[in-house]
Amino acid sequence: MKLITFRPIASVERLGAIINNEILDIEFAARNCAAAAGCALPSLPDDIISFLRLGETAMSDARKLIAFCFENRENIPVGSIITADTVTFAAPVPRPASMRDGYAFRQHVEAARRNRGVEMIPEFDEIPIFYFTNHQAVYGPGDIPVLPLHEEQLDFELECAVVIGKQGRNIAASEADSYIAGLTVMNDWSARALQMKEMKLNLGPAKGKDFATSLGPWLLTLDELEPRITRSPNGAAYNLEMTCRLNGQEVSRGNVKDMTWTFAQIIERASYGVTLYPGDVIGSGTCGTGCFLELNGSKVFNPPLWIKPGDIVECEIESLGTLTNRIVREVL
Repeated sequence: MKLITFRPIASVERLGAIINNEILDIEFAARNCAAAAGCALPSLPDDIISFLRLGETAMSDARKLIAFCFENRENIPVGSIITADTVTFAAPVPRPASMRDGYAFRQHVEAARRNRGVEMIPEFDEIPIFYFTNHQAVYGPGDIPVLPLHEEQLDFELECAVVIGKQGRNIAASEADSYIAGLTVMNDWSARALQMKEMKLNLGPAKGKDFATSLGPWLLTLDELEPRITRSPNGAAYNLEMTCRLNGQEVSRGNVKDMTWTFAQIIERASYGVTLYPGDVIGSGTCGTGCFLELNGSKVFNPPLWIKPGDIVECEIESLGTLTNRIVREVL
């Protein structure tokens, strides 16, 4: 399934499933068609976190609803299926309870350190590191507002993210993939001038990262990715091409399968002594060539290239869709 959060015109966010250019309003369809579709639950919620908390029963019912409603569209209530062109897409998980971002691509880490004239750090091979970013500044496709300090070396980061689908604690990597509800595209926006200054204090990124993270356009459940999955005791690898375009020009290309640390290993680390909850988001970290900080340092662009207001950035991952954002200057 491709799960989305959408806003009809002059309405609040709602949970949907998208097929081609059409959206099934899951709560509305369940309220009117659950019995006919043979669903176990009499109703389904209209937000994704409540939906994920209901577990596999909700996932199974949603699949039944989708099949029933699209096969019987002439006989279902008006409003069950709407065209995507009439709504606004939000992030699939607009308000995650937490958001972690990993550092899983060796190519990116090696290049970034080489460009700074420092050796590859051996601890990279010892622990799948991550940091917490601002779960209250999540955007979907559309405009990203920035202030003047954000515009100083404004950068994208091409990433993949997983959304946790069930509660767990002290999760072994060998079992962690079963805790993943699905994958989505992630753009970890970065104000590099702010970030570089504050990182000198050795406390991690803050204002250089906390203003925006984009997710979307949809959350793709793992069953849809089965042909692209290679499994191992350390978790699944996903063979999915990644690209980023700035104003239509390709500037980055990678593959999710090139993660040195799997999502399962990151989940194992993140859940050590800590409970993960449905709707928590965990990013992969930047893929190799996946940001201008790396590309500029490697002299791919000379003079250096950064993002400015008016620019359109498209982050695309095979099967996960294209996450398109435009940078706009926020008016104080």
